[in-house]
Amino acid sequence: MLSRLTRPRAVAVCALPVVALIATAVFSPLPFAVAQPGMTADVLGDNRGEPVITISGAPTRDTTGQLRMTTIEATGPDTDVDLGEVVDSWFRTDRAVMPRDAIYPSGDSVKEIEEYNAEQMKESQDVATRAALSHLGLSDREVKVTLELADVGGPSAGLLFSLGIIDKLDGDGSGGDLTGGRNIAGTGTITADGKVGAVGGVALKTQAASRDGATVFLVPKAECGDARSELPEGMRLIPVTTLDGAVDSLVALEKGTGAVPRC
Repeated sequence: MLSRLTRPRAVAVCALPVVALIATAVFSPLPFAVAQPGMTADVLGDNRGEPVITISGAPTRDTTGQLRMTTIEATGPDTDVDLGEVVDSWFRTDRAVMPRDAIYPSGDSVKEIEEYNAEQMKESQDVATRAALSHLGLSDREVKVTLELADVGGPSAGLLFSLGIIDKLDGDGSGGDLTGGRNIAGTGTITADGKVGAVGGVALKTQAASRDGATVFLVPKAECGDARSELPEGMRLIPVTTLDGAVDSLVALEKGTGAVPRC
């Protein structure tokens, strides 16, 4: 004989699997990382008491202003992120939820990821040096550049490293500073022939730059939309696609001559 459930009991029975699924989702780790604005560093200055850029084999110049590379800070590759953290971060402007694989190589151990990021940073520094010296018509056989920046990995500081080298060697090309004395921040990868590439996390990086006093932000042109999405008040965005274009934009901004592109 079949017994008939009352409506309240039927609802309760049907709701149990749903509740179980929700509870599982809330407390189970998800394949996401939560990112927030990270540290910035002036590549024209010191980091932990050591100059970020050291140059030998060519005369260098004293600089004013700042060129700040920017970072994001994300939960670690072995950190479990649950649904509650994802939902909370989703509605905050100073947090971003990103697929873990978009930040960390899939399947690697924490040590391997750290080694990979360190290698990416070293390669980025070497390429940034070649791009800067090529822009100035110099050879790395003549000029030796050492770049030191502790506890930062990945290639996204390439553009700022190149600009820092150029400012220390040549400034704006006519005796002035490439920064015009401003606090300028930015992000972007660089290739040896001076092409600027996208990096991700730019909305968080503009917040880090604003927090540390920057008023101008150099952003890969392809990421203008992302940068505008949470742009801090008073921050000016300058889109860049090449190292030459970034230098031209900064010189135009410094001298007040010529058009400076905007996102």
